[in-house]
Amino acid sequence: MKRHIVKIVLFAALAFTASSCTDDLSVLPNDRLVVDNYYTTESDFRKGVDYAYDAFKAAGYYSGDNAQTIIPDILSDNLIQNPQGRRSNNSAFIFDIAANVGDVTSVYGAGYAVAARANAVLDKITNLSPGAFRTNIEAEARGIRAIAHFDIVRRYCKIPTQSADAPGSLGIAYVEKFDPFLVTSRDLNVSQVYDKIIADLLFAEQNITQTANVGKLTKAAVQGMLSRVYLYKGDYDNVILWGQKSLASSPSVGTIANFKNIWADSSSDGVLFKVLNSGIENVKTGSSYNQTVGGQIKSEYVVDYDLYTKFIATDIRKSSYIVTSPFTGKTYNNVIKYKQATGKPIEAVDIKYLRTAEVLLNVAEAMFKKGNEVGALGLLNTLRAQRYTGFVSGTETGTNLWNAIMLERRLELAFETDRFFTLKRLGLPIQRSSFGPESNGTGNPATVLTLPVSSHKWQLPIPQGAIDINPQIQQNPGY
Repeated sequence: MKRHIVKIVLFAALAFTASSCTDDLSVLPNDRLVVDNYYTTESDFRKGVDYAYDAFKAAGYYSGDNAQTIIPDILSDNLIQNPQGRRSNNSAFIFDIAANVGDVTSVYGAGYAVAARANAVLDKITNLSPGAFRTNIEAEARGIRAIAHFDIVRRYCKIPTQSADAPGSLGIAYVEKFDPFLVTSRDLNVSQVYDKIIADLLFAEQNITQTANVGKLTKAAVQGMLSRVYLYKGDYDNVILWGQKSLASSPSVGTIANFKNIWADSSSDGVLFKVLNSGIENVKTGSSYNQTVGGQIKSEYVVDYDLYTKFIATDIRKSSYIVTSPFTGKTYNNVIKYKQATGKPIEAVDIKYLRTAEVLLNVAEAMFKKGNEVGALGLLNTLRAQRYTGFVSGTETGTNLWNAIMLERRLELAFETDRFFTLKRLGLPIQRSSFGPESNGTGNPATVLTLPVSSHKWQLPIPQGAIDINPQIQQNPGY
């Protein structure tokens, strides 16, 4: 029988259970989806697409201790391990990265599970009558499929701008049909994978009509996603084109008055797309950052002191992202982005997958690369005016302007999976500070401080389980 890692995740993905935020779907006694009989009505297709959105909540994707809310920041220079924690995700922190280490390999299967749910819908799309509803459903499903493959390719492959050989280097399988027994190989190079991602996103952008729901893709969200993908591809003209389209329809980066409420889920100001969590589903972000013990925050990882000092006192992000508090006699700078939402159980916090602020920073970076420093500075000042109390517009040029854009990107997107990929796509090494984990930088520093540009570990390993099932899947070099 033909098998592939996708087979494992597909049957799990398509066992529609009561834990979903959507209504239950008809299933056989063995919990296998009756695909042929199910996708016949508009309601069926709406539920199917909603269930594809739900797949982003899977353990190891955006829930659980090894969720992607923390792994890319652990791998970079934003966090340091708290010795009073459980040493969770320690392998990632010390760069002991291997094919059998789940904390760094989980998105491979989880991402293909998301794509599988989208493909289950797309494979039956002709059951719908042509028209606006069908077109929107297809657009959402293709947008979801693109995002899932993008999350896989940026982790397990080189990023096009990372090095001269990256575009032609080993890519991933881009799965475009629902087949639990599909055998795939890594037959595409990186550039070809990005082309397929962009094709799906362009179709979604042209055809999506779903609006005003940050838990689902909208035109502005897809445009913003295109700005992200084109930034990774190094196509700065298209970063500007699609980023400006997104900013035109959703210009707010989140006002300084609303900013704290964004992280309490009482405001969606400046949020383009997020993964919705709720206590009813019991789907939570988990204790990857910290948990509460005896009324105190016990963190697994805390903010590296060098990064902490870059958040100045007038920056609203400092108090929105971080709280300094004691735990058993020592004081730490704890990350609270995923701790508590208003009116929800602890850790049932929505994942802000894409925000307008990132799109603005994408465009500012691209404008700088294209020589439009005036435009880049104007955008940067727009963001800073909503982050710093009493901000006076900056006048940076040249290298100083580039450094200011990079600083704001790091501060704005801290603990939102961006830092590792920014260093990777720019071809920069990881250089951690020599500070310790305590709130003033004291204590023992990390034992591994650097990851050179030449390291194969920038490309995470394909899970060994996937290769065991399908030996046609080529492992990344070095593992």
